[in-house]
Amino acid sequence: MPDWAWPIALAVLGLIFGSFIATVALRWPEGRSAMRGRSECDSCHKALRAHELVPLLSYAFQHGRCRACGAAIHPGHIAVEAAGMLVGVAAGLVAPGWEGVAGAVFGWLLLALAALDLAAFWLPNALTGLLALAGIVDGLFFDPGWLDRIVGGAIGFGLLYLVAFTYRHVRGREGLGGGDPKMFGGIGLWLGASMLAPVLLAASVTGLAVALAARISGREMGMTSRLPLGTLLAIAAFPAWLYQVGL
Repeated sequence: MPDWAWPIALAVLGLIFGSFIATVALRWPEGRSAMRGRSECDSCHKALRAHELVPLLSYAFQHGRCRACGAAIHPGHIAVEAAGMLVGVAAGLVAPGWEGVAGAVFGWLLLALAALDLAAFWLPNALTGLLALAGIVDGLFFDPGWLDRIVGGAIGFGLLYLVAFTYRHVRGREGLGGGDPKMFGGIGLWLGASMLAPVLLAASVTGLAVALAARISGREMGMTSRLPLGTLLAIAAFPAWLYQVGL
């Protein structure tokens, strides 16, 4: 396949995966399966037809509303679909070929974790485990080397676990969710130890920017206010992969 075709193919896959990820992020925290039954309106539960499930286009043609009941379609659908497409395009442009496919998978797994953490402050073990497993498989074919990945996985998990452990014993309450160390360890298995510090720094700066924007908009932000660290890590980790592969 020519180089120019990879971003297009991965963009289409990204739209499809993005649509599925959005459904998972909305249903899974509520205990509903995204794998069973037909897709339906979240408000009236009317089964959706094929022409109502085309990523991005259906939302635009329906003006963001269900044809049956007129309820607004959750904006998370279009946001995650667009993000899935952008992940595919970026991976295909930076690394046209199978390495780009692997990078897109990394990005889509991060997107799923980011969406769930943003929606429900939840990073399920099934997804963090899949992220780690995929990073190990990626290491069979592409850089960085095994030693860097293993060290990265251990440091990523151990660092945030130590932070959570220390915070819990000093402050007497939870400061990090149990999935955050596992996710950071999975990122380390993909990127290696050398990229962990830039990812954590970028995630922290992004979190500070979000908190500052919230304060400016009038939202109350205090020491106990929660931010989805998994979402912030995802936002930082995929650009780090693009930078690493593009070197």
